[in-house]
Amino acid sequence: MNKRLNRSDYFFSLTFVFLLVCVAGAFFFGVEIGQSRTVTKYEAMAAKQEEASKKPGAYDQQHLVSFYHTIYAPYREFSNRWFDKLKELELQGNTSDAAAAMKDLSKTADDKYDAISKAVTPETSPLLGEAHQNLLKGLKLFSDTAKKYQSKANSIHPSVLLTEIDKDAFFQGAKTFALQGQQQYYNAIVKWNESVEPQVQGSNLLGQSAFTLKDWSQMSLNVKNVVVASILLSEKRYLPLYPQDLTVRIDEMITNGQAKKMNLNDIQAIADLLSDTNAARKGDFIARKDKWYAEETKPQLPFFYENK
Repeated sequence: MNKRLNRSDYFFSLTFVFLLVCVAGAFFFGVEIGQSRTVTKYEAMAAKQEEASKKPGAYDQQHLVSFYHTIYAPYREFSNRWFDKLKELELQGNTSDAAAAMKDLSKTADDKYDAISKAVTPETSPLLGEAHQNLLKGLKLFSDTAKKYQSKANSIHPSVLLTEIDKDAFFQGAKTFALQGQQQYYNAIVKWNESVEPQVQGSNLLGQSAFTLKDWSQMSLNVKNVVVASILLSEKRYLPLYPQDLTVRIDEMITNGQAKKMNLNDIQAIADLLSDTNAARKGDFIARKDKWYAEETKPQLPFFYENK
């Protein structure tokens, strides 16, 4: 026998439904407000960064050189050691002392972190400040990665160890922060370039998400390097070379017709091929710079003139 709902039951049901609607509405309203505040925050940060970059001397060559010697070069010393140690593990196999290698890498990362943390960047150069912080975060996570595997490094085959490290969340984070810091430094170089030349070729294209060969042909060296640094960041390609090493090999592939023969129609596809096949290496830029970039405007930074 069915019991009919009385008036109070109906009232309770309607009130419950009404409350559910209110809760759902409040939730989505909160999400909307949160998204709006986030967008506003990042728009404000971008505006502040753009305003700072327009101030006279915001990205003086002196600032770039100081950043190189006190921050970027020490970070690269760690990076070079990281690749050297992992290469030793790969080549020596079971004869290597993997635990000692992990201990060495952790200590090196900590030492470089301590040294770099003492450096100071100008408040008028926000890109350099952000790059500084990201490189520090990267070093911290590199150290955490090495420490994590030190205790078990000698109990597994080096090839297994390297595979596990490559998949590790700490290492993935370390790569992202390090590549982000590098990309911001190269962006700062373009800002410097814009302060010494009335028009930097291709700088107006940097907001794009993809670049054709025609786009590339309209870019100066410094802009090309930012494009390459951005590609490395987006794909989390952590390589022992500098962005300019990949830049010059891209220029070669386009100029000698290899890119066209292989039906490579955008810069990312060429960069991917060169990276996947190890066809671009550290030192390529230094070996070829006089042929390709003798007339280009470059800051007096060692990595444009010496193979370090």
